[in-house]
Amino acid sequence: MKVAFLDRDGTINLDYPDMDWKNVENPILLDGAITGMKLLNNQGFEIIIVSNQYIIGEGVITFEQFNSFHNQLLEVLAINNIRVLDSFICPHSRTDNCECCKPKTGLILQAIEKYPHIDLSESIMCGDSVSDLKCAKTMGLKFYGIDFGENAIKDLSCLPTLVR
Repeated sequence: MKVAFLDRDGTINLDYPDMDWKNVENPILLDGAITGMKLLNNQGFEIIIVSNQYIIGEGVITFEQFNSFHNQLLEVLAINNIRVLDSFICPHSRTDNCECCKPKTGLILQAIEKYPHIDLSESIMCGDSVSDLKCAKTMGLKFYGIDFGENAIKDLSCLPTLVR
């Protein structure tokens, strides 16, 4: 199974400064997100969201706030006929030294444990931060950076033209 591992904030939806998240209620999708994710699905990619959410562990938002926002996002994607296989989230604070906070690979390893048919050689990762890039490199995934890196793309709609 080939997977597109996508970061969430700054890749699929608008990101905010950490402290502003406590007032964010509804997701605002970034330009190209819907188009790009649809085309990835149409090319046979399963989509898995992998996201650091240390603002939960650091008390900026609650799990309830996170779940409300994330479920709304998944609902918008479903309404647009985008299949998201799963989401793997790191809720720990940055000082917890957990194994799932990117750039560590725990979120990808959790996905592989749950879905053992994932073929990393056919899979990709896309995100907007160096931690996403480092995670992808460690796992041997082809990486596409939103506005940075050697495989920089403007937004997710640019991915399907690159991924064959």
